[in-house]
Amino acid sequence: MAMDWLGSIVSINCGDSLGVYQGRVSAVDQVSQTISLTRPFHNGVKCLVPEVTFRAGDITELKILEIPGPGDNQQFGDLHQTELGPSGVGYQVGISQNGTGKVVKKPTSSSSTPQNIPKRTDVKSQDVAVSPQQQQCSKSYVDRHMESLSQSKSFRRRHNSWSSSSRHPNQATPKKSGLKNGQMKNKDDECFGDDIEEIPDTDFDFEGNLALFDKAAVFEEIDTYERRSGARSRGVPNERPARYRHDENILESGPIVYRRITVPHGASKEFCTDSGLVVPSVSYELHKKLLSVAEKHGLTLERRLEMTGVCASQMALTLLGGPNRLNPKNVHQRPTVALLCGPHVKGAQGISCGRHLANHDVQVILFLPNFVKMLESITNELSLFSKTQGQQVSSLRDLPTSPVDLVINCLDCPENAFLRDQPWYKAAVAWANQNRAPVLSIDPPVHEVEQGINAKWSLALGLPLPLGEHAGRVYLCDIGIPQQVFQEVGINYHSPFGCKFVIPLHSA
Repeated sequence: MAMDWLGSIVSINCGDSLGVYQGRVSAVDQVSQTISLTRPFHNGVKCLVPEVTFRAGDITELKILEIPGPGDNQQFGDLHQTELGPSGVGYQVGISQNGTGKVVKKPTSSSSTPQNIPKRTDVKSQDVAVSPQQQQCSKSYVDRHMESLSQSKSFRRRHNSWSSSSRHPNQATPKKSGLKNGQMKNKDDECFGDDIEEIPDTDFDFEGNLALFDKAAVFEEIDTYERRSGARSRGVPNERPARYRHDENILESGPIVYRRITVPHGASKEFCTDSGLVVPSVSYELHKKLLSVAEKHGLTLERRLEMTGVCASQMALTLLGGPNRLNPKNVHQRPTVALLCGPHVKGAQGISCGRHLANHDVQVILFLPNFVKMLESITNELSLFSKTQGQQVSSLRDLPTSPVDLVINCLDCPENAFLRDQPWYKAAVAWANQNRAPVLSIDPPVHEVEQGINAKWSLALGLPLPLGEHAGRVYLCDIGIPQQVFQEVGINYHSPFGCKFVIPLHSA
């Protein structure tokens, strides 16, 4: 029974999602409940695929537009010789709830809409008996590729157009003689096979169409729905997730403890690092005791001098310009550093810093007054410094009169306060204040009366002293004191340096 409908021209309504398909029935499978159409049209536009198949259960409406004659069943597959003519009489097949089919005879007008396929004109109106198996034949899911291609409209006119009304409705299109003409016909149908009566002559209004979308109203509707449904109260975030930098840790094991260093008897002044860690200051007596215990455990004075000289020279090289100033292309712009040292351990720290600076191609001028007896640490550091290209002077008249790039101050020592009354000390302070170069103080002491050289930067060792405004910006360097040494003097210590040996401190 299903074979009787082969060759019929039908219109299948697939609903709003897939639209209307029209074409000639090429196969009906009662087992899988499918129906296939050849040369299909989708919403009045010819599909780019030669055949489509539909599943039962998806068809909302099926119309029979043309029933083949007695001799047309054998020729319905010749797709290149048949064309769809103007509309005549259509048959609408509906599916009732009890599974039986009913046939509705529906005359159609001669002028078809753009979404209808033209039908033959002289088909007699008649009732058609439709089996339940044929009623259940409906559309299948059309694959995405065919759907995307079928939705694009072609705006090309038929190159080889001809009037369907001039032919007999039951007469097939005559074949063109010759293989060449047949090939030309196939190419014409492939290129100009779409029947488009009019080509739109107006451009698409993008701005007007975009203005129809009210973004504010859409977001307001979304917010209203979330409030009514209680989505936000269940923990749905309403704000954008936080963005992290490349140097920030996303996964945190626990809350951050910013106060990880505590000193006995409290701190008179506190500092903080760039990451927010609190670094308390210590008194000069506690700092001296810390260095003494560290020396007893093996951190000798020579090691401390070397570590201080390395950290101070690294900081000075950064202040001088770093790689932008110190590179082989700027040999003619070697920086000049004036180093002012006194006859004590702090002066030996400055000499160690000057030796490392001279090794990095910096012009170093070391000022150290003449004394009959020098400390052993100073003698050892001067012996090493003399092997460099640095210059040592004992008179202030040998210091440059023009401004230098940097002045390093190592004149002050709290244990030798009487040196502040010496003439050479006052002259060195006067020269440093008159010179317009910035000043870096290494391990400066705390003075009750602020006087002497005002520094722009100060470098503290281990833990800072409660320095005042005269010290400028305070930096802290790691001289290698072990954690158990801090605990032995009563300091609960956790290193604030991270991956660096010199870090800046800010007043808390």
